[in-house]
Amino acid sequence: MSLGLFDMIGLAASLVFALPLANYAVVRLLAGETALGAGLLVVAAAMVVLPQYFLDPGRILRGLLRGLLPRQLRGDDAEAGSDGDPAEK
Repeated sequence: MSLGLFDMIGLAASLVFALPLANYAVVRLLAGETALGAGLLVVAAAMVVLPQYFLDPGRILRGLLRGLLPRQLRGDDAEAGSDGDPAEK
């Protein structure tokens, strides 16, 4: 995964909030509060993972446009069907 400048800034901002929460979660786990510690650890991990892998605005926009455009205007499907095979025509 190649991160640009804005992606790195976003990751740093996520880590600023997620690392103290993860630290508190580990303290709660070591104190014996398993449910609270595990839950907070999951939340801290989700704060970092969700924006990086699932909530990428560019990927959401490309998927939306790909679903709205007809097949002839899509770049990837039009190229895949034009490989010169007469059986597909």
